[in-house]
Amino acid sequence: MAIYFLFIFLLAVVIDLTLGEPPHLIHPVVWMGKVISLLIKDGGGRSPAIQFFYGLVVVVVTVGIFTIPVYLLLFYLRNHSPLAYIVLAAIILKTTFSIKELRNSALKVRDYLAADKLTEARFELRSLAGRNTSQLDKSLIVSATVESVAENSCDSFVAPLFYFLFFGVPGAVVYRAINTLDSMIGHRGEFEYLGKFAARLDSIVNFIPARITALVIVLAARIQGKNASGAWQIMWRDRSRTASPNAGWTMSAIAGALDVQLEKVGYYKLGDNHNSLSVSTIDASLQIVMTAALIWSLLLVITGVIYYVTT
Repeated sequence: MAIYFLFIFLLAVVIDLTLGEPPHLIHPVVWMGKVISLLIKDGGGRSPAIQFFYGLVVVVVTVGIFTIPVYLLLFYLRNHSPLAYIVLAAIILKTTFSIKELRNSALKVRDYLAADKLTEARFELRSLAGRNTSQLDKSLIVSATVESVAENSCDSFVAPLFYFLFFGVPGAVVYRAINTLDSMIGHRGEFEYLGKFAARLDSIVNFIPARITALVIVLAARIQGKNASGAWQIMWRDRSRTASPNAGWTMSAIAGALDVQLEKVGYYKLGDNHNSLSVSTIDASLQIVMTAALIWSLLLVITGVIYYVTT
């Protein structure tokens, strides 16, 4: 089945780079959000223990709704129509990751900043960063953009393909469902206990991918002529400064690579302030992340070829 893996992966990447995201009306992640919103509608306002249990049920139901049909359909097609299997699997896999959309979102913020349109930049940043952007100045907008580019390089590309490597398309779908659950309810506030299971599960499934992403960022920094040794040193020094056990790895690695200090006011500072934050910092971060995505893609292809040759 290794040859299927290669064709599915390569076709999915081509779809991402050429067509980008499918319309919202048919995007599985959008429907995941709708299902989650429906399930949590009556999940709040109860004791923490009941909320936690209900949150666990929401995770299981959401993952099941989106994964079981995919598994059954692809299992059928694989045995009856290999070509249809490859095409449909690639289309579904593509919906679990997006490197093009990540780049485009960061470039929109960059272009608004370059034109000194801070209000528009703050608004656009909301698609990247899960924080209040309304009071951020230009430097902090740059910082939040670079942080998000680094963190999302794991969530949006490395992690779903990591699980595709081991568990096929259903594995990537499971990851995307868990990550979507975490982004919607895995935070403090109204859904803190309801989303606690989703948040912990997201931390677990991102544990290995986040560290792989950070290492690939260090390698990409070397290829791009940035401060690879600084990326390595800052990664090890600052990786634990964020509340997330995973996000600090990628964000501190890119901070070291660019010789900048990234800051979320009141929460953390990553890296050393050797270079000022500017629009060009976003460009440099995108160069590193795009190179990291290419490296990760090559590693997946090489893995697939080796498995195909040796089996």
